[in-house]
Amino acid sequence: MADVIVGIDLGTTNSEVAIVENGRPRVINVDGDPILPSVVGLADDGRLLVGKPARNQFVLAPDRTVKSIKRKMGLDVKVPIGDQQFRPQEISAMILRRLKEAAEKDLGKPVTKAVVTVPAYFNDSQRQATREAGQLAGLEVVRILNEPTAAALTYTPDPSGTEKFLVYDLGGGTFDVSVLTAEDGVFEVLSSHGDTQLGGDDFDELFLNAVADEFERMYCVDLRANKSSRARLLRGVENAKKALSDHAFTKIEEEFIAEKDGVPLHLSQEFSRGEFEALIAPLIDRTMQCVQKALDDARLTAAQIKQVVLVGGSTRIPMIGRLLEERLGQPAHREVHPDLCVALGAAVQAAIVAGESVGAVLVDITPHSLGIKSLEIPDSFSLHPNEFKFTPIITRNTPLPASRSEVFCTVSDNQPTVEIDVFQGESGDVRRNHRVGKFMVEGLARVPAGNQLVVQMDLTLDGTLKVSAREKGTGLLRQVTIENAMARFAVEERDAAQQRLDRMWANPSWDEEAEENGDPLSVSDIIPDDEEEDFDDIPFGGDDDDDDENPFAVDDEEEDEPEPEPAERSPQPQSRISGLTAPAPTPPSAAEGSRETAQADSLLAKVARIREKASAEDQAELDKLTGRLRAAVDDRRWADVQTACTELADVLFYLEDS
Repeated sequence: MADVIVGIDLGTTNSEVAIVENGRPRVINVDGDPILPSVVGLADDGRLLVGKPARNQFVLAPDRTVKSIKRKMGLDVKVPIGDQQFRPQEISAMILRRLKEAAEKDLGKPVTKAVVTVPAYFNDSQRQATREAGQLAGLEVVRILNEPTAAALTYTPDPSGTEKFLVYDLGGGTFDVSVLTAEDGVFEVLSSHGDTQLGGDDFDELFLNAVADEFERMYCVDLRANKSSRARLLRGVENAKKALSDHAFTKIEEEFIAEKDGVPLHLSQEFSRGEFEALIAPLIDRTMQCVQKALDDARLTAAQIKQVVLVGGSTRIPMIGRLLEERLGQPAHREVHPDLCVALGAAVQAAIVAGESVGAVLVDITPHSLGIKSLEIPDSFSLHPNEFKFTPIITRNTPLPASRSEVFCTVSDNQPTVEIDVFQGESGDVRRNHRVGKFMVEGLARVPAGNQLVVQMDLTLDGTLKVSAREKGTGLLRQVTIENAMARFAVEERDAAQQRLDRMWANPSWDEEAEENGDPLSVSDIIPDDEEEDFDDIPFGGDDDDDDENPFAVDDEEEDEPEPEPAERSPQPQSRISGLTAPAPTPPSAAEGSRETAQADSLLAKVARIREKASAEDQAELDKLTGRLRAAVDDRRWADVQTACTELADVLFYLEDS
């Protein structure tokens, strides 16, 4: 029997171990969690602590706990833990040994070999130190794998042809960006830039200093002077940083964190995402400079990059994805869990070394963006406000389950109500997207314009969408639940098509007329024109289909209330950084190909719902047809789009009926 080879991501903040089973990579749980904190400590009785126990002890005993040891790998130093001294390799070996034991327990067999990942810019001494750590842990390191290569393997385990990737890896303590090329299954790093002393830890330090400075201004007490208080504050800002990746506001609260003149002091500060992003903007700008340097060294332009992949927990910060998309002209991929991506790629490489065949990583994602209709007020007084602005809250390709929130504000003084109109789609104009539903928030405080509302969306694996709107100043909350939100397009499309067919079948001569006219049915006759329906559904400045059945019920909503004018009920999106609204983009016109694009989007949404239930042969056929359809849409070949839609609709009809 061949030896088991595992893949290990030995990270600065967290570490993971993964294995390929039945052709699919999976991460092995350690103490019930796939992520092991890269923290080592000694208990007061001398017992070794690794992972969560060590991280929990850090708050109470930071002098007996070590974090971020990866930053010291390759250095000729010793690190104190209590009254003992350890080399960085020894501490890393403790983490590797814990991962090894977890893998052996999960697999029920000894684990003696591993593929271990390192940053692409690690020098020889750092790579050798990693090998030594593996040997100390009882592991033969069969391959040292560059982290960007591991990430690319996760998304494309068996690339055909030539593909180019840009991997942006921002972890807890290190940053690197690499440009890779994959040709016939062989990956090569073309260029790499980074900073071994830049990562989430530095964001935490900036955040900690901002909170500590404000606390000192209020109470004349410096929380950084006491190790225990500083450790508690660090834990608080770490949790706040994570919360701000998904939500617009968060609070840092720590009771009895200090005392003054015998009086206990409590910490309670609220921060917005914009304030946090302003703090870290100089560091993020440094990473963007590295992105350009990596492209320049690889002698490539942004247009030549096929995929942009995000790796590392710190890439969850929305600002990073936004800036990368602006710079590179394409959205960055984050479908695979950014903390697990490298470990999964290491497992793929381990399987390749062992001679196994490997399939792609399967991830549940949302196929379309979800957001609300809002009012965008341009900076120039010569432009009209855009009443049809679509503001995404959960963006396309977000892994499920997902929870996101954004802050909006009222546009009129003493505005009593707002309408939350929920849409799904990718256009910046809601008239080109699909309405999921709407509800009213009434009884708002009588305050000047700019009253903030936090709109939150929670989307589950089964497609249930929960939308809530909370008035920040008063806590007034309204929320709704939409069942099977992701499949809503398909259901509405099917119902409309059924009604159309029933009407046609009611005419006894329809088939004869079709034969006489030589006008056979096409996919456009079966699929309703969503674009025309949406434009008629939302007249400029008018009421929105008041007579239609509301697709979901609103908690605590009063019925038969008159709707206010659109200028009063459309929430205004608030800029995350500056607090100002962005200039209104030119609303898209009904350009050539819009009808074909709408048909293609509807069919692709249906494919996303049906594909996993299909056989391997049918999946291959679907992949071929969807690839052809996407290529035709990208090249704006509308006749080919129509043909591809017809072919794909025929296959979907067969699969739905089988």
